[in-house]
Amino acid sequence: MEQGHQRTCCDRAVFTAKSQSEIIADVKAGSKYAFKTLYEQHIGRVYALCYRLTGDKGLAEDASQEVFIQLWRKIANYDGNSQFSTWLHSVTANVTISYMRKQRSWFQRMLNIETSGITEPVAPQETDDNDLDMHIRALPERARLVFVLYAVEGYRHEEIASMLKMAVGSSKAQLHRARGLLKHAMGCTDE
Repeated sequence: MEQGHQRTCCDRAVFTAKSQSEIIADVKAGSKYAFKTLYEQHIGRVYALCYRLTGDKGLAEDASQEVFIQLWRKIANYDGNSQFSTWLHSVTANVTISYMRKQRSWFQRMLNIETSGITEPVAPQETDDNDLDMHIRALPERARLVFVLYAVEGYRHEEIASMLKMAVGSSKAQLHRARGLLKHAMGCTDE
């Protein structure tokens, strides 16, 4: 079998035996099978970040799909100077935030809602445990986004401010707000 044919062959074993950089090269060359392999390798982490950022399973699923659509379109932008997972993480955060803005904008137009910039927290569905993820999902949107990006994902306030189109001071204030709300929700008190 020709080696060129082997690169686009539908034999899944070919792609699972390849290194990450070989798979990415195949995706850049247009291989849908290599893309499926890349998808299967990263969908769990992508979805987890989308879910942390959106706080909603349905939005997280939709945002994850959007991440992979953008990945297919923009894989050529990956230059290999950083680990692919780091680059994909950045793409995921940016696409998810953009997706949330689009959804909010569409929803507001449909219901003719004015933007107040502040959303009310979603009440946790489970009430008998102190699950941190549940409490994070219950945070108001901007506080949740800043908290997840800063405390969970390790972004700096300057990066968060740029991503969310807010002042650095606002990012710090939202983090402080999120921490206070989480402490309160979890029954922690300062002594």
